Amino acid sequence: MADFLSTYSIQSWLESCPQGHLENTEYGHAHDEKEPELVLENEVLREETIKATVQLVVGERCALSASSGLVNAAPDEASKRFLATQTLDEARHVEVSTHRLYDLGVRKNDLEKTIKHYANPNLVKFAEVLLEKVDKKDFVAGVVGQNIVLEGMVFSVFEMMYAMNEPINAKFAHTLSGTIADERRHVGFGENRIGSLIQSNRGKKSEIERMQKEMSYWMLATFADAFRGNRTIEELDKLGVERAHSSYHGADLGVMRPAEMEHVLADTVLAEFKTRLGRIGIGYQTPAMPG
Repeated sequence: MADFLSTYSIQSWLESCPQGHLENTEYGHAHDEKEPELVLENEVLREETIKATVQLVVGERCALSASSGLVNAAPDEASKRFLATQTLDEARHVEVSTHRLYDLGVRKNDLEKTIKHYANPNLVKFAEVLLEKVDKKDFVAGVVGQNIVLEGMVFSVFEMMYAMNEPINAKFAHTLSGTIADERRHVGFGENRIGSLIQSNRGKKSEIERMQKEMSYWMLATFADAFRGNRTIEELDKLGVERAHSSYHGADLGVMRPAEMEHVLADTVLAEFKTRLGRIGIGYQTPAMPG
């Protein structure tokens, strides 16, 4: 417990986040970094970037609601303090993603309308499954859903997005790198804190496994929509822009089509779920595949 208290303390958070990877940044990136002109000037690329960023806002708003809602459900003070730091992390993630929409030309008065228009309904369903557990003050299921399933998904998605953007968009890549560092802490908390609680709440295992299976289905449906409807690669090919040969878990994203990227990402996330759930004594449940 002493290691847990030290690793997930507010002091540790201060040293690793505000005084660490976020120092000298503005909305997660260097002050002089901008979105690429190609994205801002090409309407198809700008719209696809706005659409993708809206999904980040939706996911991070869910994470903010979940982490803040779990604070008072936590059974010990150390967990309450960690979740307070996570709540601020998630609020920052919402803010930086929202600010990116402004950088992409979304007017502040149009923010909510833009989010409502582009929000993937499957991602909304994913969030609803988690937030139902949080609303019931179900700490064990809520932390598994938030810090293992949601954060595990986001961690892998952001890793792929970082690999794709690091060679071409330093601003967004830097924003992602700071967010990934935060998510790594959140996932670690989920594994380290929940394992012991699962042992003393073994009757909840089947309920949590059903939740993981349902959330995984909506996640896969979100991926299917996001990749199959994306026009970015087609537009870059039309413009004659060569894609960067970025590596993601051994795959060259620079030569892959959207459907191939979808499968690589889905396989990566589900494999991570299986490993992480196994560490806390939860049996991974294979979700149905969306049509």
